[in-house]
Amino acid sequence: MRSTRILMGMPITVDVVQADTADVVDEVFAYFDRIDRRFSLFRSDSEITAINQARLSVRDRSPEMREVLDLAEETKRETGGFFDIRKPDGSLDPSGIVKGWAIRNAATIIAASGFHDFFVEAGGDIQSSGRNAAGKPWSVGIRNPFQADEIIKVVYPRNRGIATSGTYARGQHIYDPHYPGRPIDDIVSLTVIGPDVLEADRFATAAFAMGREGVLFIETMPGLEGYLVDTDGRATLTSGLETYCSP
Repeated sequence: MRSTRILMGMPITVDVVQADTADVVDEVFAYFDRIDRRFSLFRSDSEITAINQARLSVRDRSPEMREVLDLAEETKRETGGFFDIRKPDGSLDPSGIVKGWAIRNAATIIAASGFHDFFVEAGGDIQSSGRNAAGKPWSVGIRNPFQADEIIKVVYPRNRGIATSGTYARGQHIYDPHYPGRPIDDIVSLTVIGPDVLEADRFATAAFAMGREGVLFIETMPGLEGYLVDTDGRATLTSGLETYCSP
């Protein structure tokens, strides 16, 4: 069963290959809806809004909020401050980590229900498992950031996660936290393959904030591979990326 719904401000697709999957697909979408209600910066009744408006004390934060904020702090340490959810005005914006975290958890829901062959995608970030309906490995196309209908690289994640950070879809929205307000103007997209989609997502965001140096950072990180496209249209691959370019 393959279904796409608009949640968290983006299309989310869940594809579970086996039969009798309607219940688990509905459960996954209900989970995404609940996460949106907790973490959306655009909802006046969300938990993150209550935190940013000082209407919720630290001790009253939900376990999910604590987990995400702890992950964000851990990522900040691991990336030398290039990942930072605190904005210049002091408010928190965990969107750079929530999506990958939620996709990973959705995949866990599906796997715990006994399904092995599935695919979960939200806003271009993906967790896949097993094989597709044709019995072949799941493949993911990396989009040309200068021409949306063109695929410039096809990769086969093999049960790993994949995430892309870039400016071609949403415009300039990622900045170097060390220099607030300074745009990243030397690269346009950076795709990361990681052990799961959470690892891919959080490090893709941080590495993009590093500009051209981001792909070198990904090269040093065990278990991560990257594909960077700069403003001149040149691609730079980490040394192990090609191992994911064939089934």
